[in-house]
Formats: sequence, C-alpha cells, structure tokens
Amino acid sequence: MTVSSRRVRDHVTRFRQYFPAASALTLLMTSLPSRRSVRHSSVSALRKMAARAPVQATGRFMDSLCRWYYGLAGFNKLGLMRDDTIYENPDVQEAIRRLPPKVYDDRMFRIKRALDLDMKKSILPKDQWTKYEEDFPYLEPYLKEVIRERKEKEEWSKK
Repeated sequence: MTVSSRRVRDHVTRFRQYFPAASALTLLMTSLPSRRSVRHSSVSALRKMAARAPVQATGRFMDSLCRWYYGLAGFNKLGLMRDDTIYENPDVQEAIRRLPPKVYDDRMFRIKRALDLDMKKSILPKDQWTKYEEDFPYLEPYLKEVIRERKEKEEWSKK
C-alpha cells in the first residue's frame, strides 16, 4: 500500500467517523447507468471514476479542515503538541511514566515554556509555532499499550 493510498484511506475513515450517514459514494455508484445498451467497459470505467473522485475530494477537504482546526486551537502558538494537551487520567499518567527520557524531557520543556508564555500573556514568534506536519502522536502507542494492559487485568480479575 502506498503512502498516498494510506492517507486517502485515513481521510475516508475520519470522514466516516464524523458523517456516518453520508453515502455520496453509494449514491454515485447506484445512479450510474447499468443498461445493457451501454457497453460494460464504459460503465465500469464510469464507476471507477465515481469511486475515485469523492474520496480524493473528501481527503483534501478533511485535511484542510484538520489544518484549520489545528491553527484555531491555539496550543501550537505556545509550542505545544497535541499529546501535550491530553487530560491526565491514570492511564495517561502511566503512559507518560513509560516515555523514553528524551521524549519526556522534551514534553516537560514544552509544557513549562507554554506555562511561562501564558503567565506573560504572550505567544511564540510565528516561526517557532508547532506546525501541523511536525505534530505527531508520540504518546499514543504507550497509551494504547496501557489501556490494553488495564483491560486485560480487568478481564483476569473477573475470572
């Protein structure tokens, strides 16, 4: 699977999460002519085109919507990343404890800098803002592992 097809699949998945009732692709696929008078190859070509166009448009739309919201949220103006703003429940605290020392130190630096900037009622210069492309979910793999272990412990305690 190529990188672009993986991105498109991720965008479509995200779109379906936000709009579960939307079935534009289904409507396009069923509205195409399927009479025997039209050659089968042209119908299949039309169906392939209809299947491709909404997916690409949806991917670009969702990407631009995500970028817009990322800029609107404001934490990037303080130099924070998305995972720096997660509410710290016991699962998140355990995931933070499991972070490698370098990642943990970077996280603490970003949080302390953001607190200092907030206290001064200022933001970073624009060239130091966290960019959408640079933000990655560094805490997510550790958090998934902690949640999986907690659920497994709960299952064992039921037995």
